[in-house]
Amino acid sequence: MPKIKILTQSDLMKAVPLDGEAVACVENAFAALAGGKVVMPPILSLAIREANGEVDVKTAYVPGLASFAIKVSPGFFDNPKIGLPSTSGLMMVFSAKTGVLEALLLDNGYLTDVRTAAAGAVAAKHCSRADSATVCIFGAGMQARLQLQALMLVRPVKKALIWARDMAKAEALAERIRTEDGIEALAVADPEAAVSAADIVITTTPATEPVLKADWLKPGQHVTAMGSDQHSKNEIEPACLARADAYVPDRQSQTAELGELRSAIAAGVVPSEKRFAELGDIITGAAKARLAPSDLTIADLTGTGVQDTAIATLALKRADQLGLGVAFDSEA
Repeated sequence: MPKIKILTQSDLMKAVPLDGEAVACVENAFAALAGGKVVMPPILSLAIREANGEVDVKTAYVPGLASFAIKVSPGFFDNPKIGLPSTSGLMMVFSAKTGVLEALLLDNGYLTDVRTAAAGAVAAKHCSRADSATVCIFGAGMQARLQLQALMLVRPVKKALIWARDMAKAEALAERIRTEDGIEALAVADPEAAVSAADIVITTTPATEPVLKADWLKPGQHVTAMGSDQHSKNEIEPACLARADAYVPDRQSQTAELGELRSAIAAGVVPSEKRFAELGDIITGAAKARLAPSDLTIADLTGTGVQDTAIATLALKRADQLGLGVAFDSEA
């Protein structure tokens, strides 16, 4: 049997920074998904309510890629109370020709963070106005930071407005942005005011009730909603989808079950049978999201297995180029 490469989180952070190649990798994955030949089963989701935990398993086979990944992603949200991170996980990479295990990526969720932020950049690249310079971010955690960094790779961002339930965390993130990114950044206590001033709105929260209201939105804006990835989550008011000129799901079968579309269908705002062009369709040119500068667009990102296989494949390629990781003989 071939040796198995083991890559630690430290290795993977060196191999896969959030950069243009990571964004292009995810963009190409969505384009492949639109081609109809990707094999991507539904998410396997395990709820462990007694521990306020959940475990998601995602995977996809992408024709043309030599490998495919299976990702196991736990989220146990009481962990910070006992000094542990709320998310962890790993990816297993197998040969697409033989099914033999090729690598274990012990990323503790790092690659998921990167590919999620990259998807936000891809959505903004294809849905927002090219001159979008002011972004409003709901949330002050890891994805809030990474979504902004990814967005700056595709749009000329000059100002960030941060709203979070914990204003101290919003202030801390704004200070970090000012220091590390060199752009204007402000913590804003009034979410409506922050949305009103923005070209792009990004929601990055685990909210179970809407934090973004439809009446706050205005023509020309783009919204990326990426926090809702479970049946219980809902970041944006269902009426937002009714107001949008274009609603763009990453995978409609997922957003109808786990994303903002689920809440809109439940509220009777969107018919369950209505079909939308997915992000991959927009990327390939099979459909368009923004037809005019005044259009309001919404991207609903729930995270797909095709992103995981794509980022894992990129990680292995870069690790080989950099000489990272340890080869382990499973038969020794």
